Amino acid sequence: MQNDQGKVVEKFIPRKCSATQSIIQPKDHSSVQINVRKVNEKGVLIDQEFDSFIFCGKLRAGGKSDKALNRLACEKNIMKGVYKF
Repeated sequence: MQNDQGKVVEKFIPRKCSATQSIIQPKDHSSVQINVRKVNEKGVLIDQEFDSFIFCGKLRAGGKSDKALNRLACEKNIMKGVYKF
């Protein structure tokens, strides 16, 4: 597919599950992307800075997405002092 400048662009950009590193299929309508905004020490939002977590439908159907989100947030020091993994 080409855009109006004649540059070739793709319709589908594959995404990977943040927890399992598996490619999310285009027909996986139960997959989600969760964006967590970054804040400073006082709790004030930092402009346009966030961490994205993408979970596939298979992980969500198994009920493992909440544990995966906690683990990934701890790895990125988002839940420092709140949750110990």
